[in-house]
Amino acid sequence: MSETRQTAPGLGDRIAGTGLRVTRQRLRVLEELAREPHDLTAQDLYRRLRDAGEKIGLATVYRTLGSLVEHGVVDTLAHSPGETCYRLCSDAHHHHLVCSECHRVVELGECGIEPWLEAAAAREDFVPTSHHVEIVGVCAGCR
Repeated sequence: MSETRQTAPGLGDRIAGTGLRVTRQRLRVLEELAREPHDLTAQDLYRRLRDAGEKIGLATVYRTLGSLVEHGVVDTLAHSPGETCYRLCSDAHHHHLVCSECHRVVELGECGIEPWLEAAAAREDFVPTSHHVEIVGVCAGCR
């Protein structure tokens, strides 16, 4: 798991570094994601923010997450059928192990997939421009 969780000042810098304007809503969304060691759905994030007294609408949470994903600040995970989960991760290239039972997320910093990907793509006359790997399984704590 990534140990690069950030404080509010670091989060503001991360937003600003993408060219996005630093707003209270963006900071609050990132602060709440930074508190979560694994991932959250937009609905879960909205409930947490509202429970903490934040006056923010669900549509604002979705728009904010969409913008943060588009600018590479937040990662999406698709391990929950029908729902996107969101996670604040490190800036470096990485992949995820996700527990299907408890939703524990482990960030994998090493990536050995490039040689296989290049060979598989070449066989199909395809040029890969990026990749995203999410491996879903069951962690030791849930077995």
